[in-house]
Amino acid sequence: MQTLVSFMLFAFVASITPGPTNLLVLVQSLRHGLKATLPLVVAACLAAAAIVWLVGCGLGGLLNAHPSFQTAMGWLGVAWLSYLAWRIFVSAPSGVDIDGEQANAVRFRIRDAAGLQLSNPKTWMMALAVVGVFAGHVGDRIEEVTRLALLFFAISVPCLSVWALLGTGAAVQLCTGNDVAESAHGHAVAGLRLAKPASGVNSTK
Repeated sequence: MQTLVSFMLFAFVASITPGPTNLLVLVQSLRHGLKATLPLVVAACLAAAAIVWLVGCGLGGLLNAHPSFQTAMGWLGVAWLSYLAWRIFVSAPSGVDIDGEQANAVRFRIRDAAGLQLSNPKTWMMALAVVGVFAGHVGDRIEEVTRLALLFFAISVPCLSVWALLGTGAAVQLCTGNDVAESAHGHAVAGLRLAKPASGVNSTK
């Protein structure tokens, strides 16, 4: 029971603290509302849970045995994060769309959220930690890893949903149609997203 509680706390902290996926969810909900953001939340959480499962089923050993794979994943993450940040930066403000009904505004898609998790080296490092600490000494490893992956998904969905609600609340505070405020916010978030991947790769050297 103590191990389970420890894992739940770990999953909560890993999911609720700021990161690239949280920022993507925040921007999407700010510009397009909660309804348009929930599919991204589910996709991102499913991708993270899938990474935990894959690492537990043997992929983690391959990553540990070949550090060059981790470096390659780091630069792939830089490229993907930079691409998403550029989309935020250059997209013209279209007014805050709380109801998610604007067809012309730039939106992130399910593949963007899932791809962000799959290309984020920090997500893989988190999965390696989960498997090493919480599933390293059990009899039926696959069953335990599957249970941990499902539990991580169940915890991460409400955590990312909090960020979606924060974005919706920020949209109300910025006032509907305030293009200047929305554009400034989008550029600030884009700058943070561009800074994060580079610092993440440098920290692994």
